[in-house]
Amino acid sequence: MQKRRLGKTDLELTTVGLGTWAMGGPWQFGWGPQDDREAIAAIQAAMETGINWIDTAPAYGLGHSEELIREALKQKNDKPIIATKCGLLWNEKKEKVSCLKRESIRRECHASLKRLGIEVIDLYQMHWPDPDQDVEEAWEEMTRLCEEGKVRYLGVSNFNLEQIKRVRKIRPVASLQPPYSMLHREVEDKLLDYCAQNHIGVVAYSPMQRGLLTGKFNQARLAGLAPDDHRRRSSDFQEPQFSATLELVEELRKIAERNGRTCAQLAISWVLRRPEVTAAIVGARRPDQILDTAPAAD
Repeated sequence: MQKRRLGKTDLELTTVGLGTWAMGGPWQFGWGPQDDREAIAAIQAAMETGINWIDTAPAYGLGHSEELIREALKQKNDKPIIATKCGLLWNEKKEKVSCLKRESIRRECHASLKRLGIEVIDLYQMHWPDPDQDVEEAWEEMTRLCEEGKVRYLGVSNFNLEQIKRVRKIRPVASLQPPYSMLHREVEDKLLDYCAQNHIGVVAYSPMQRGLLTGKFNQARLAGLAPDDHRRRSSDFQEPQFSATLELVEELRKIAERNGRTCAQLAISWVLRRPEVTAAIVGARRPDQILDTAPAAD
């Protein structure tokens, strides 16, 4: 499985990393019901295929995604590179609450370490730059956590160009985690070039656009999504965009089949074609899903 170095760090990431957003379970941006046994099996299957890093966040299932990783790793001798995030809390209604105050960032870090069952977070990322006026305060506290040895490297997620420039004045940015897929290419405008010029790694999320580019979606599957699946509220899953995407995927299917690949593998490798992209975060809820997509790393 191919590996690429993440920016200026010493982290060598497989070009496909396991994303754990969907397996966390119900919350405001959940994906419907999730079987914990299948989630743990998916994490273990990812490692067995050679994937060497996992991306997670406290918000994914309100801490549950991180707990599942701890349970999965108990049964493994080799430990993967762990990337998690901070800045998103939640209320009693399982709704997200943004907070970048320094005291909150520190509490989040300690809570993540405990849930994950690890002593050091390899890559600690600010999940969203919200509220914008508190970005520097949060980055300063993340820097302190790094200096204290609780975190190895710092990254940002969902940042624009100006926000990256602001935090770089305080401490170097190891990586940017942006959305990037055939359907959402905004990162190509300025961000990829900037990251390449400044040796900032790029770990792209949603390369399969939440399942739309896997070739497994149709009107019936959309209708069958769980009532609390956040994709029901996404513009990508609304008309006329949804039907237009299905037409696109049918054409992509021909390319994939001609090359002995699946649509999902094609979508992931399309993102990895860019030299600025270090790796793609590939979500899975069951072992068969990551076994299908992992070959895109080659």
